[in-house]
Amino acid sequence: MLYAILCYHNEDVVMSWSKEEDDAVLAKRRRVQKELVDKGRMGPAIRLMPTSAATTIRASGSEQLVLDGPFAETKEQLLGFYVVDCDNLDEVIDFAKRMKEGESVTFEIRPMQIFEKGNLTGKETLTS
Repeated sequence: MLYAILCYHNEDVVMSWSKEEDDAVLAKRRRVQKELVDKGRMGPAIRLMPTSAATTIRASGSEQLVLDGPFAETKEQLLGFYVVDCDNLDEVIDFAKRMKEGESVTFEIRPMQIFEKGNLTGKETLTS
């Protein structure tokens, strides 16, 4: 079963990390991810750009409004997500706990269902 592990944290805190702090967090997570990578069950890990780069489309009556910024103001922002293939919820919970170890991040686990496969190819890095 495919699962998304959504990563929430205070964006201001994460953006204040030094490169060394950020690299250390990602290196620790990669060590945990290696188990699923080696089994071919680790999908993409996506880091979202800051909420200041977000655009929101909302309905206002019959009009579609395009707004700068995120839909809602919250203390924690969705910073990114991991896609993993685990046999069951217990397995993905264990995996997420190991990735979270020592961090104040919040992970939300959601089962996924692919409804359109898409056609991105050759996109190892989705940054400009």
